[in-house]
This record gives sequence, structure tokens and C-alpha cells, in this order.
Amino acid sequence: MKRSHPSNDQVDVISSDDSSSSDAEMEVTTEYVSKQLTSEDALMRRAEMYQEYMKHVPIPTHRGSVIPFTSWMGLGKSIKQLYGQPLHYLTNIQLKQWDQLRIGSEDEYRPLDAIIHPCKAEATIWLIEEVHRNTSSHHHVANLWLSDPMHHAFVDSIFPQLDSRS
Repeated sequence: MKRSHPSNDQVDVISSDDSSSSDAEMEVTTEYVSKQLTSEDALMRRAEMYQEYMKHVPIPTHRGSVIPFTSWMGLGKSIKQLYGQPLHYLTNIQLKQWDQLRIGSEDEYRPLDAIIHPCKAEATIWLIEEVHRNTSSHHHVANLWLSDPMHHAFVDSIFPQLDSRS
């Protein structure tokens, strides 16, 4: 069986209109930028709606029972279940960071409720939550979401019924 050898003949491609190539590239670039702006605008609008919604979710004034917990994320999950409401995206991120801070410490494997009293820990979360709900900029939230393609994992899907009088 014979193998075919590549041809050494060169083929010159001559474009009769040099601008058509750059026009096509410009069109593709413009379309990409337009889609990117549209998706960024949509994300900004979602962040604005999210922040406005979170401002209207009331912080509980009564406390349930003492919640045992081994991690900040675990306490956050228990709080969400007990009170039936979401925690702010920024609060969820903060709890994750606090858990990460424990890695490598001498108390890394010690249950967190043996280090910090459960009532103090819960009060701390609600204080942070109040700050995030009432003072965070939707621009800041949107920029964080843009930089994190998995941001939705930290946006709680709990939507309590809001009082229409608020």
C-alpha cells in the first residue's frame, strides 16, 4: 500500500476585500461584548432584586432552643431549618471562611459548640446577617457573583412568606 506524500505546492489565498475579515471579526467581538454586557446587566438586576428581597426578610426576635453544632456552616444550616428563612449570600460565604480559618488550628477537630457558646454563636450569625441584609450594596454582590461561577451554591433557596405591611 502506497502512502500519499504531502504536496509541496503552496497555495496562496488572496482576499479581494481585506476589510471583510476585520469587519467579521469586529462583528463577532461586538456581539460577544453585547452578550456579555447583557448578562452582566441581568446579573446586576438579579443582585439588586436579591438585596431588596433580603432587606424585607425580618431577623427573628425570638430564639428557638440551643442549637448544638460542630462547624459554622453546620450552625447556619440548622438556623435556616429552625427559622425557615435564608441567610444572606455574604453570610453564607462568611461562615464558610470561618470554617476554613479553623483548618490547621489546635482545635480544628474539636466541636465548635465546645469552644463558643451556642447562644453567642447564633447571636453572632444574626448580627452579621442583619449587617449583610441592611447595608450591602447590590453592586458588590453582583461583582462577587460575576467572579464566582458557583455563587448560586451560596444563595439559599428558602423563600419565606413576607408580611405585606413591611
